[in-house]
Amino acid sequence: MAGVIAKMTDDLISPILSEMNLELVDVEYVKEGKNYFLRVFIDTPNGGIDLDTCAAVSEKLSEALDKKDPIKDAYFLEVSSPGAERPLKKFADFEKAVGKDVHLTTYEPIDGSKVFEGKLTEVNKDFVVLAIKNKTRVTHVTLPFDKIASSRLAILF
Repeated sequence: MAGVIAKMTDDLISPILSEMNLELVDVEYVKEGKNYFLRVFIDTPNGGIDLDTCAAVSEKLSEALDKKDPIKDAYFLEVSSPGAERPLKKFADFEKAVGKDVHLTTYEPIDGSKVFEGKLTEVNKDFVVLAIKNKTRVTHVTLPFDKIASSRLAILF
């Protein structure tokens, strides 16, 4: 199904978003209970999306899917903002997130941990650096890009 979603993204979703000067954050196709959901997360290049824009994208995408839908099962289409804790998927997402709080998980433990939260201070093609605050002390952790399993912006208290 991942190949179908990738092709759908290239053929149907990306052209609609490009025409509307919007950015694709993520696409997921999931089963929840008895129902399937196709979720499309969008944003503006500067960040922030409103309900009217989501509705307009949903309408255009629905029309395109009515003409040529690669998914054979019945599903619900949802178009929404990625939210405050937006996922970081592409290298450009990480670059935009420098100076912001992030939550990262790794495939295997690094320095005894697989979960890291802190301020993203540096990004390059090979690794990211987080400033992690532990009470009054700040330590810097370097995480190789190929070890990062998931990443998103975080709201830290």
